[in-house]
Amino acid sequence: MCGITAILSLDGGANCPRVDINIDPQVLNHQMDESLELVKHRGPDARGQWFSHDHRVGLGHARFSIIDLSPAGNQPFHDAEETVHAVVNGELYDHEKHRAELAGEYDFTSSSDSEIVIALYRHYGISFLSKLRGEFALVLWDAKRKLFFAARDRYGIKSLYYTIVNNKLLVATEMKSFLPFGWQPEWSVENLLRKGWLWDSKMYFKGVHRLEPGRYLVSRNFESPDVRTYWDMEYPDKRTSCPWTEKDIVLKLRELLLDSVKLRLRADVGVGVYLSGGLDSSAIAGMTKHLIQQGELLGNDVSGDVSKMSCYTIRFGKDSGVDESDVAQRTADWLGVDLHPVTMNEEELASRFENAVWYTEAPIPDVNGMGRVAVGELAHSHGKKVILTGEGSDEHFGGYPDMLSKMFLELDLSWPAPAFGMPESSKPFEAGREAIPPPVNSPASTKRILNNSSVFARVSSFYNLPFAAWTAKHAIPDLDLETAFAEHFGAQTLSHMAEKWHPLNSASYQWTKSILANYILRYIGDGADMVHQIESRPPFLDHRVTEFANQIPPSLKIRYDPVNKVLCEKYILREAMRPFITDEVLNRTKRAYLGPSNYREGGPLHQAVTRLLTEENVKQLGFVDWDQLQEHVVKGFRDGDQRCFRSSLFVAQLVVLSQRFGVRPATDTNSPPVSTETHRARIGSNGAAPMVQITSHL
Repeated sequence: MCGITAILSLDGGANCPRVDINIDPQVLNHQMDESLELVKHRGPDARGQWFSHDHRVGLGHARFSIIDLSPAGNQPFHDAEETVHAVVNGELYDHEKHRAELAGEYDFTSSSDSEIVIALYRHYGISFLSKLRGEFALVLWDAKRKLFFAARDRYGIKSLYYTIVNNKLLVATEMKSFLPFGWQPEWSVENLLRKGWLWDSKMYFKGVHRLEPGRYLVSRNFESPDVRTYWDMEYPDKRTSCPWTEKDIVLKLRELLLDSVKLRLRADVGVGVYLSGGLDSSAIAGMTKHLIQQGELLGNDVSGDVSKMSCYTIRFGKDSGVDESDVAQRTADWLGVDLHPVTMNEEELASRFENAVWYTEAPIPDVNGMGRVAVGELAHSHGKKVILTGEGSDEHFGGYPDMLSKMFLELDLSWPAPAFGMPESSKPFEAGREAIPPPVNSPASTKRILNNSSVFARVSSFYNLPFAAWTAKHAIPDLDLETAFAEHFGAQTLSHMAEKWHPLNSASYQWTKSILANYILRYIGDGADMVHQIESRPPFLDHRVTEFANQIPPSLKIRYDPVNKVLCEKYILREAMRPFITDEVLNRTKRAYLGPSNYREGGPLHQAVTRLLTEENVKQLGFVDWDQLQEHVVKGFRDGDQRCFRSSLFVAQLVVLSQRFGVRPATDTNSPPVSTETHRARIGSNGAAPMVQITSHL
């Protein structure tokens, strides 16, 4: 929806020694403006900034108007006493209810959903976060209490990063917004080696953290910030019987999902739906049609005409092996709605390669993000600003092949279902097992506390780079990495995984906290969608839906089909969505959203990659072995070696980040800082503060 930047000059603390700096208001104003300029793709409609009288606190906002398109909805927002100030990115769906409840004690000045943040904070204090329903990232400053506060939604649909530069805490929607404040990005070779940026808060740049989903950051009296949790996923004790019947669950799940979709249809702009050939997006499209027929409005369309509903899909070549546009077309025909495909050939993908990684800030070695950027561009050209999407279903209903085998690890004592017959179900079991990367030879203790999950194996296989020899000193054995992965979840959660939760629920938790939050929602979610000003809304990630879904017995998520002799993933969701989808979709097995992965030597993508992977560019990274990389490129494109193809894409994406962020080369010794003049030229600054090296890694 928007882009935000916030700044807080810190007083000190263990991580932030006090530095007396004369703050130049003119320079700071200019830095804030440049920071917002770097995310103007996220907020083209208006721009605003606010600073405290001493300029120790600053809030900036680039607006993408969705609710209340008038200037009254521009941010930052302030209370009547001018003591509480806030900037918000995202959508808050219960704002009308809260507005009515608090109307007697708060003087609202707009119809914007975001304005309820200040009203709720004044009434409930920090605990107001539990009242928010939707996707959001926000920053609030309470001048009376000298309290600086930032928070991110429960699943990380909206991004939020923070770092400390020259004793200033910087918080922003995208990391590129730190550049005007003198941040000099440096590669975190250790975190690239350990792939920690895919599952913990530390990014691939030194000293930069993402605020993790369901957490908030707080600083009091200008002191160093603390990060705390306000919400987390929970699952029932695996030994406790489920109190509901299957019919009860189907009806309740259907009710919750319809309500979630209904709320996400509300906007003062055009709304559409992304539609693939899968269950999730088809269900969203089907429920949307049903709600329009029940009298709900589709965004700003007051006609109530279902035929005006627009869906968008990606069409790959028929020989790609991944094209599902024909299934999507049959679904659209059944619903009686328009389907608009964007045809993605290799040239189209290659043309979006660099921008996809620059805007998403997620170097992921596949082409999925480029396809998502393209379909967003098509929807934008049709006047759509809001799109409903299907992310989050697989994590909560057992939708991944990796999860099928979890049903065989332990009996589901919560549901009186017959046991799976191994002879009959061995085929899907083997299919699920083969989809899992070769497991790390984990110690028994780690296997136990992670409840035999394969998520770490999946994360650790994301990329395998030809690292330079000197990086070996930073390498961490896989066994220690898996232990670190486990410990990141905290002692209480690990105890639940080992003793309380069914293995399927443990796997769902780990997948949601790592791959969903840090890959799916960034690279093929909000990050890609906002390139062309598309606010994506995933109804499956409404926390009222997920909290109920997490109570559903595993045996109702993955069920054996004795007729077809296969395991049926997302069984209970299929039953709940039966009225809204075709029989074809109802009976299809899960197929992941994947772009093609075989590209010829000399083709457009190969040319785009090799244009970036020059010896000079690779050596500018500082941590990649040039000779090994050349072999990877040849094997990846000429021989079709998928491991080498992915590593070639990944290094090319790192080169893009290196060039556009101006990252200094990584070395095994300290290198001299990049000159201030070079940095200013790169970001187009005039009179920006001098470059400083990050002094705290939080």
